[in-house]
Amino acid sequence: MIAKNKYIIILIVFASLLVACNKNEKGSYKIEYGDFVQTVTETGELEAVNVRSFVMPRFGRYWYQKRIIGLLEHGENVQAGDSIIQFDPADVMRFILDRETRIEVEKANLEKIKVDIDNRRSDYQSTLRSEQASFDLKTLEVEQFRFESDRAREIKELEFEQAKIRLEKVKRSIEHYNIISEKQLQIQQILVDRIEREINAAIEVIPELTIRTPISGIFQIANKHRSRDQLQLGDQVTMGNRLGNVPDLSIMKVVTVINEADFLKVSPGQNVNVRLDALPDVVFEGKVASMSRLCRPITWGARRKVFDVEVELLVSDERLKPGMTVSCEYISAQLSDVYSIPLQCLMFEDDRHYIFIEERGNIKKTEVIPGPTNNTHVVVEGNIERGQKVIPVNELSNLD
Repeated sequence: MIAKNKYIIILIVFASLLVACNKNEKGSYKIEYGDFVQTVTETGELEAVNVRSFVMPRFGRYWYQKRIIGLLEHGENVQAGDSIIQFDPADVMRFILDRETRIEVEKANLEKIKVDIDNRRSDYQSTLRSEQASFDLKTLEVEQFRFESDRAREIKELEFEQAKIRLEKVKRSIEHYNIISEKQLQIQQILVDRIEREINAAIEVIPELTIRTPISGIFQIANKHRSRDQLQLGDQVTMGNRLGNVPDLSIMKVVTVINEADFLKVSPGQNVNVRLDALPDVVFEGKVASMSRLCRPITWGARRKVFDVEVELLVSDERLKPGMTVSCEYISAQLSDVYSIPLQCLMFEDDRHYIFIEERGNIKKTEVIPGPTNNTHVVVEGNIERGQKVIPVNELSNLD
C-alpha cells in the first residue's frame, strides 16, 4: 500500500512538472533579428467601388406612389439586366383605358366640329351671295335714277348704302367666323393630341415599372422610410424613397481612417495588408486609393482626430462582402538588421521600458529602448541577443 501511494505521488509530481513546463514553453517567445516591417493598423469596413442605388422615381405626371408586387430576395446574386423590383401596373392600365375612351369621344367631337364649320361656312357663303346680288342691284338702280327727282334719287342712294352695309357686315362675319372656327379646331386638336401623348407616355411607363439592374452583383433591399424594417411585397413606396442597392463585388474597397499622429506614414499608392475579422490569417493585398485633406473628430465631440482613407483591394474574392469589418495594415517602412519582440512582452514602468529574459530557469529584467512597431512586434535596442527567450508581461505572475 505504501509503495502504491508513493507511485501515485510520483505521478502527480511528474504531471505537475509537465504542465508547468508546457505552460512556460507556451508563454515564452524569442528575440528575433533580421528584417522588420513597420506598419500602422486601423479598422475599416468593406464597400463596393461600383454601387448602383435605386430610388423610387416619378412615373410620368401622375404616378408618384406605387405598390410593390415583386421583390428579389435580400442578398440574391444578380446579373446585369435582371429584374429586382416590380411595381403594380393596375392603375396605369386603368388610366390608359380611361384615356382611350376619352380620345374616342374627343375625336368624334373634332369631326362634329369640322362638319358644323363646313355647314356654317356654306350658310355664310349663301348669305354673302345674296347680299352681293342685292348690292349689285342697288348699284344699278342708283345709276338708273340719276335723272329722276331728287327725292327718288335720295331713296335709292339710301337703299344702296344699306345694301353696302349689309354686304360688309356679312364679309366681316365670315372673317370673324373663320378665325373663331380655326381656333376651335386648334383647341379640339390640341385636346386630342394631349390625350394621345398621355396614352403613349402611360404605355412607356409600363416597362419602367420593372426595375432592372444595369450591373452584376448582389441585391440589397433598402429599409422602409423612417423604419429599420426592410421593404416587402405589398408596401406602398413614394417618389424619392430608397429601394435598394446592387454593389459590384468584383472591385471592393475599404472605408477606413488614419490617426492624425500617423498621417505622414501613409500616402496614396502605399501597399496595405487587409484582413477580415472573420479570417484574420488570410491577407488580401490592397493599396491606398485616396486620403482626405482635412482632419476630423472620429466621432462627434471626440478628441481623437483622424483622416478618412479609402483602400482599394487588388484582388477579387467571393469571401469579401460589403459591410464586413476588416483591419488595414499600412506598410510604412521596412527595416533591416534589427531586434524585435512581440508587443505583449514589452512593459512600460516609471517612464522606462523593460523586457523579461528567461535564462537557465531565471527571469532577468532588462531595460530596452523601443522603436517602430507593427500590429504584432516592436523593434527594441539594448543588451540583448538573438534567440533569447522573453516572457509576456501578463504571464509573469504565473511564473512566481
